[in-house]
Amino acid sequence: MLLPYAVLSTLLPLLVFAQDGGIDGPTSSAAAAGYNCDPTKCVLPNCNCASTSPPGGLKPSDTPQFIVFTADDAVQSYTLDAVNQFLAQRKNPNGCPIKMTYFTSLNFTNYTLVTDWYVAGNEIADHTMTHVGTPPAEEINGNLIALNALAGIPLSSIQGFRAPFLNYSADTLKLLAQAQFLYDSSSAASIPVTDPGTDAFWPYTLDNGMANNCLSVPGTCQGEPKLPGFWEIPMYAFFDDRGVNGPHLMDPWLDNANGASTINDTATLNYMKNTFTAHYSNNRQPIGLYTHPIHLSTTYPGVNPSQSTIAMINNFLDWAQQQQDVWIVSNQQLLDFMRHPVPASQLNTLDSFKCTTPQVDASLQICNGIPKNEAGLLSHCDFSDFPFYTCYGCPSVEPSPQNPNPSQDTSNGQQTRFRLPANCSTAFWDPIAGKCLCNQGSCAFVDNSRPIGANGANLTGGGTGDAFVTGTGAQPAASFIPFNAALSSSPNALVAIVLGALGALVLGAGL
Repeated sequence: MLLPYAVLSTLLPLLVFAQDGGIDGPTSSAAAAGYNCDPTKCVLPNCNCASTSPPGGLKPSDTPQFIVFTADDAVQSYTLDAVNQFLAQRKNPNGCPIKMTYFTSLNFTNYTLVTDWYVAGNEIADHTMTHVGTPPAEEINGNLIALNALAGIPLSSIQGFRAPFLNYSADTLKLLAQAQFLYDSSSAASIPVTDPGTDAFWPYTLDNGMANNCLSVPGTCQGEPKLPGFWEIPMYAFFDDRGVNGPHLMDPWLDNANGASTINDTATLNYMKNTFTAHYSNNRQPIGLYTHPIHLSTTYPGVNPSQSTIAMINNFLDWAQQQQDVWIVSNQQLLDFMRHPVPASQLNTLDSFKCTTPQVDASLQICNGIPKNEAGLLSHCDFSDFPFYTCYGCPSVEPSPQNPNPSQDTSNGQQTRFRLPANCSTAFWDPIAGKCLCNQGSCAFVDNSRPIGANGANLTGGGTGDAFVTGTGAQPAASFIPFNAALSSSPNALVAIVLGALGALVLGAGL
């Protein structure tokens, strides 16, 4: 039975505030970790010891301060709107737009928006098909297969994983390594960098086992599991005035600061700035904004986030970007730096930090994740519970962990579309004609990045231009423009989007 729209609209704002902060104290200790690694034998680019010091022997003063921005769960226009109100108006010190990592689960996801988000330069990562913690192999691998088949994401580009609810096991990590993922990002750095026993390590490989979450995940740490070349990117917590007893991990703006009984945006902003400063003033370990964007959506009916909270987050990013050598990055960019560490003044030499744009003739009609090219070419897959659009042909049944790549539905006379092959870039693949507009050597990309500046000077400016004032809000950036406007004309689609948002909220409530 479907809930009436009015009832759902009433429930959604309540569910927004059901968010679990993730951790309530230290999840590791030096004794529990039992970690030992010889840095003379474990060397970059494919091995790195867990360490609080920057990679490659860099001095902290020469090291970029990274803010990692990630989002979890379903991809829909309203979740991309939520991300864009923080990132769309910003640039990094080299003038490039911000890239982020979207850990994508597939229930309620609109596949064509995944394609568009990826072609725009963002990282798409695995969050299981149906959002289950401690997932079996079919949940992890099924997500890979479906994202490749229906969103056109190259398998080689899906390198990262985050466990739903942050629930993983030693077997989860082994499954990921066997499936040739590059990294996991499910563990917590739960002790402040100013504490002598901090677990805020720079990303490291599991050649010598895990060094985080040693008090909470059985079968890890004490040298296990040994997974050579497989990286762990800890999730770096913020800490309020209670220090180690006041950690805030995912969606910290939904938490009560300092043990209070209500949310206070001013207190949240203060501890976010204080934690950032502790990282920046010491060894510059990354800091992260780990989001469930549905909670901050201003474009979904019934979800009414605090405009003060939205302004506060933008204020934090405005302030952070005013500091020298601060970059907002994806996990993929962070790992590129880890494997090839360079001073902040030379970050523009790493390909992942450049802003390369695929050069595809705008007059071509090709379903490729670029709005001007794909207009009118999307397939509408009108499943009753959550319809979606795709460039790659509708499946005959909804994808599932047991059948992540069903045969195509040609019952309506639509010709079979061709899925992305391994030797073509998404933006240059024509799934209708089944041909690549170029080969890998001739695909044209233009780099629009600019020199970083003398001594790595931060030339960004960035920001919204709005000061944070309690009770007021920054003007959001222009909404993400979906290429599926016809979706709103379908009654079944409207109900499905309502249920999709409800599902995303329920999933987000547990991480």
